Amino acid sequence: MLVIVDEREIVTAGYACRFGNEGVSAARFRTDEFREWVATVSDADLFAVEAFLLGDCRDREVLTKLIRERSRAPVIAMNEAPSLEQTLDLFAAGVDDVVRKPIHVREILARVGAIRRRLEARQDHAVIGDMRIYFDGRDPEIKGVVLPLPRRERRILEYLVANRGRRVSKAQIFNSIYGIFDENVEENVVESHISKLRKKLRRHLGRDPISSVRYLGYRLADPV
Repeated sequence: MLVIVDEREIVTAGYACRFGNEGVSAARFRTDEFREWVATVSDADLFAVEAFLLGDCRDREVLTKLIRERSRAPVIAMNEAPSLEQTLDLFAAGVDDVVRKPIHVREILARVGAIRRRLEARQDHAVIGDMRIYFDGRDPEIKGVVLPLPRRERRILEYLVANRGRRVSKAQIFNSIYGIFDENVEENVVESHISKLRKKLRRHLGRDPISSVRYLGYRLADPV
């Protein structure tokens, strides 16, 4: 999930729609709403945020510092006009990148991925047994053969890989894939997506690589 902060609802709605077309959920805030949210949101919900996008909003340097107090997720500022002084101030406050609008959402996602790889010292893919899972939007490969997946299933697999070694709850997966403010989708839809994903992986691997324990959540099992 991405978080977009901008005073203009038409801007946040537009970006949220375009990110949605890429299979990425987005939460939208005005400055004052975001201040309250970032100060009170639970750690579990904040963990679901992949990046923060700061557009035309007040006190972006202050907002960046508030984010940094609670999250290591990338922060990208979007400027409408070039300003060296403003750019330097943003970097000094802790922003990870400053981009010039208009900018395509795919470029934003690519920049977010690059920043996260640097922060986590992570490559653009992970190899787990016979699976090669990419973090840049490509479908996974099973035994060298591409396995086409719907966007939701692919992102769930990427999320499990990114959190390999620990269990994640249905709510955490839902928040990451759909966003914590999507009231039009039931949380139980995660179970359906994971069931379909497990069947496909089992068919190609000959085993179920996803371990599930009631009340504890899901975890990507180590290869046999």
